[in-house]
Amino acid sequence: MCATHLGFILLIWFPGMLHAQSSALLCHAPRLNGGYFIPGQNTYTPGTTITYACDNRHKPLVDGWWAKSTCENGSWAPEPQCINIKACFPPTIPNGKYTENSNGWYEDRDMIRISCDRGYEHKDRVATARCINGEWSSLPVCQKSDNACIEPPKVPHAVISQGYQEVFPADSEVVYRCEDGYAIEGAQTSKSILCIAGTWGEGPKCNKVTGTAAGHGGSPEVETGGEHTASTGHGRQPATGDASCVMTRGRYDNSLVLSEHVFIKEGERKNLYCGVPDYFTAVQCSNGRIFYTNCCHSSYFNTCPSREARLLV
Repeated sequence: MCATHLGFILLIWFPGMLHAQSSALLCHAPRLNGGYFIPGQNTYTPGTTITYACDNRHKPLVDGWWAKSTCENGSWAPEPQCINIKACFPPTIPNGKYTENSNGWYEDRDMIRISCDRGYEHKDRVATARCINGEWSSLPVCQKSDNACIEPPKVPHAVISQGYQEVFPADSEVVYRCEDGYAIEGAQTSKSILCIAGTWGEGPKCNKVTGTAAGHGGSPEVETGGEHTASTGHGRQPATGDASCVMTRGRYDNSLVLSEHVFIKEGERKNLYCGVPDYFTAVQCSNGRIFYTNCCHSSYFNTCPSREARLLV
């Protein structure tokens, strides 16, 4: 007897529940101020698409004079809207961003301010735009900054651990890693370089590991094409055993910025680029100490005074 009553209740309850669920998914006719749509009904079943257009001095919130909207889960997507014909749609600014209006459009005379992504700067110093009669005036352009770098150079048998970018802001650092069976001079498997004033530091060379170097505690020997180096824990060491100086990467008190270590033999003199066109510093190793000049223009490079190097960062 109880089972009979339960079955009767379920027959009544389930259809009612299904009807309530289907009714909740219906869409009501949209309120379209300044426009009209077809087909005209009070309610619409899920998946129904309407087409609408706008009265004079109004336009849909899409390109063109008519638009479509579909009933999805009880709502219209996209929501039908007719806006003032003098209003502006949100602009597309490659490599730039701005605060978007919550209603999805901008009234006549509205102004927006664009900020460029890192590594980009405003062309002609234009950073704002104003909506005038349905069009944006003086829309800013974000172009690559002079101090930014393009993608780092490709190195055989190596990959870069960071994700790909077309532009890297100034002072960006990327790390190269050698594939298995290859190593950088000094038996390292990775090396980082910096973007300084629009130029990348010198990338690594991943050389094939051929065995172990005799007399170096089994450290791996790297094939470098005529010169062999062994792991010393301090980067590149000349195979001749000559005394040498090592300038570690960083920023020095003569405005020189190094993105990688520089190795100098005893008595050797090197001219290093300072990151500014035609400016160099002369670096020399003397009795295990490093001396250098200020970053000087090439026209009076030989007259720059020399002093002992001092690392700031």
